Amino acid sequence: MANLKDVLVPDIGDFKDIPVIEVLVKPGDKVSAEESLITLESDKATMEVPAPFDGVVKEMKIKVGDSVSEGTAILTIEALGDEPSAAPEKKAAEPAAEKNPTEAGRRKNIPNSTASTKGSISASAECK
Repeated sequence: MANLKDVLVPDIGDFKDIPVIEVLVKPGDKVSAEESLITLESDKATMEVPAPFDGVVKEMKIKVGDSVSEGTAILTIEALGDEPSAAPEKKAAEPAAEKNPTEAGRRKNIPNSTASTKGSISASAECK
């Protein structure tokens, strides 16, 4: 079952309509997460756009000379692995989110007289 996902230009700051000066992959190429896909060049910077996940390039949506902005689809990748392989990333982030409400709950239980920098340092020392 194909798991096709569009890769979009990420947040590149205040830049708009940045020319694509280099396309580093083609359909059929296997790419790894963080591998550079294209190179953009503004008057102030040269930026490479990395693959957000492992996969196989299925379709190019841009070419050298095109101009792109944040959110522009640059290519389609068939994600390697099943959909659950993306889920562990979300699950890994969830425990951290769960940990923060717990800490927030602990902080709520600290009397106002001790809820200061000293209270935070004390809480850190308890975690060690």
